[in-house]
Amino acid sequence: MKRLTFPKSARLLKNGQFKSVLARNMRSSDSLLIVFMAENNLGRPRLGLSVSKTLGSAVIRNRLKRLIREAFRKNQHDIPRSFDYLVMPSAGFIESARASSPKKMVKKITLEQVENSLLKLINRIGQNRTGKVQ
Repeated sequence: MKRLTFPKSARLLKNGQFKSVLARNMRSSDSLLIVFMAENNLGRPRLGLSVSKTLGSAVIRNRLKRLIREAFRKNQHDIPRSFDYLVMPSAGFIESARASSPKKMVKKITLEQVENSLLKLINRIGQNRTGKVQ
């Protein structure tokens, strides 16, 4: 069985890499996440995360990032290869978290919810690779 790791080579690290994914404008969103996707020529998927400070404290933001990373790591062999993915929480999620308690909102989110959202959005973009999808 393949070992599922998440090395630096599987991450988007530089600002230019993030900008190139955003410039491609292949995206989809739901009530939890927004996923941007762009082709790469590396033969493996890479993940970038962007969680705004408006969501809450570093503890809250880091928990959400850990959940997204783990969902990606566990499913990296099931998602299309040769793509870069940029994932961020949706505006609706941030607004609802700020309206109630961000800490409680993020604690309620499970890995399964993040996995389902991430895979659904990636599949939705994959079905319509020509551009923007909601």
